Amino acid sequence: MDSLLNTKSRIFDRADPHAVSEYVNQHVGAHCIQLPRTGHPQASLSHCTFGKLDLCKLSYGGSVHVTSPALETIYHLQLLQRGHCLWRGRGQEHYFTPGELLLINPDDPVDLTYSDDCEKLIIKLPASFLEKACAENQWRAPGEGIRFTASRYDLKQLEGIEALLGLICQEAEAEHCVPQLQEQYSRIIASKLLCTLANNIYREPLSESCPSFGRITDYIDEHLKKDISIEQLAQVANMSARSLYMLFDRKIGTTPKSYIRQRKLEQIHGRLSDPSAKVRNITEIAMDYGFLHLGRFSESYKTTFGELPSDTLRKHH
Repeated sequence: MDSLLNTKSRIFDRADPHAVSEYVNQHVGAHCIQLPRTGHPQASLSHCTFGKLDLCKLSYGGSVHVTSPALETIYHLQLLQRGHCLWRGRGQEHYFTPGELLLINPDDPVDLTYSDDCEKLIIKLPASFLEKACAENQWRAPGEGIRFTASRYDLKQLEGIEALLGLICQEAEAEHCVPQLQEQYSRIIASKLLCTLANNIYREPLSESCPSFGRITDYIDEHLKKDISIEQLAQVANMSARSLYMLFDRKIGTTPKSYIRQRKLEQIHGRLSDPSAKVRNITEIAMDYGFLHLGRFSESYKTTFGELPSDTLRKHH
């Protein structure tokens, strides 16, 4: 994890800690710093946005005291990479060492003292984004909001988190990473944290009378080249059209029609990206999937994948 966010995302290198702190206040989370009485610490910071996340690699270069009454609308996941960091909170204190995670809720006071060589990766998640992930998974959060019930975790004991964080940081600095992919990764990390770290959300068991969402999406995938109507889907799901819309909104935050269009675009993208697929021309494949207005199809495709269908075809064939 040491090599994350080093060059492409570098904003400050051996800089004035106050300048770095001001930048952090604007982009990562409100806080105050108190510098040691002696010495001249030099701070460094790398930062980039990735979907709904902010990724920040930070070192203050000195024994800096960081405080904040609360982060208010955001969560911080802080992974210590070098040195140590003294945390005080909830009537406890702990020296975080490399490989340990600190989880800060929006209403948690922040009281941290960095060692001279302390360096950490900070992932900022908006509270609204975690709430949306909770709703999409059909979980229920208390009225006071989602709250993680522990502050300290050992990264090695959290299955899959280390690999996921590494992948997200790698993608964040990749040459080409389309917004749709960033959004998907953001949603995965939100759901992964809600599933892995102790919290106050309630996971209701699905009612037996609830139709299988997988059965509906399987039907869509099997009939992608046909014009699938809402009435057909409602019949497959054995529910009203209104209930169908509510199910899609609750499960994936979109409408059935938008989901079908997205799956069609993904299928076309898959074929255009496959060197072994026999694609005679883009017009033919677009019309196969029911896209009769080619200009609108190309526009939707570019919005989704960051390039025109002709660019995808040229790169892979």
